[in-house]
Amino acid sequence: MKITELFDKKGKTFSFEFFPPKSYKATIEFGINVGKLVKSEPDFVSVTYGAGGSNQQASFDLVDYLQNSVGLNTMAHYTCVKASEDKVKADLSYLNEIGINNLMVLRGDPPKGEKNFRPDDEAFRYASDLVKRIKTHDASDNFSLGVAGYPEMHPEAENKIQDALNLKNKVDAGGDFVVTQMFFDNRHYFNFVQRCRDAGITARIIPGIIPITDFRQIKRFAQMSNSDISEETVAFFEPHQGNKKKMYEAGVYYALKQCLELLEGGAPGIHFYTLNKSGATVDIFDSIPKILKK
Repeated sequence: MKITELFDKKGKTFSFEFFPPKSYKATIEFGINVGKLVKSEPDFVSVTYGAGGSNQQASFDLVDYLQNSVGLNTMAHYTCVKASEDKVKADLSYLNEIGINNLMVLRGDPPKGEKNFRPDDEAFRYASDLVKRIKTHDASDNFSLGVAGYPEMHPEAENKIQDALNLKNKVDAGGDFVVTQMFFDNRHYFNFVQRCRDAGITARIIPGIIPITDFRQIKRFAQMSNSDISEETVAFFEPHQGNKKKMYEAGVYYALKQCLELLEGGAPGIHFYTLNKSGATVDIFDSIPKILKK
């Protein structure tokens, strides 16, 4: 089912993101975690792949498995990395053949160790270029397209206003909805949504949330997502470092609080970055309706 069709039925959607496991042990753990997450009945799931186009085929294989064997409504990540006219045409035909109706269209990150993105084909320099090309494919009507938003501004954007206009280019090119990068201060999301609306973007903007269950992850997450982690947030987690149970509880509490504030403030759902782990995501996801009903 196209995610846009879900929007016609549901005011709020809840979804999970996965990545292909890299080892036999990780594959076993992934299977266990997916089993737990499936019981939560997400509206859709997405599957990413590495910078520089690494493990794209593994990503497509996992998309096929989750969609056609597990029965989850699955969105495939698709980037400009290594894109060419022939490759894009072939990839889209393949995804259509295996029944994938949803794509998360991204420019993609530079390979590890490189600062700048260099397209293999100048026709696919930006995500908006890729969106435009997908819209010309024979099966384009079978796809709904998500694009990425950056609440704290894309690291390469000149300023926040220009960043919103860049996002508008992706939406105007054919992007149906927006999923944001992770953030840890809800003010960033609400301010971002307002900038987008001021720029003329009317598409649904789904916030992306990640539970912090390991204190060492905080700075790494901030670097990965170009996210601001305030001293107040660090101070909240710092007393629990070294205590795995307390850290887990603090991470679940913090992310749950974020989700509730977002939903009560009008966010059209939550997209969870699971890190292929089920515990915190399930605890948060299952708690949301119980608390909102009180």
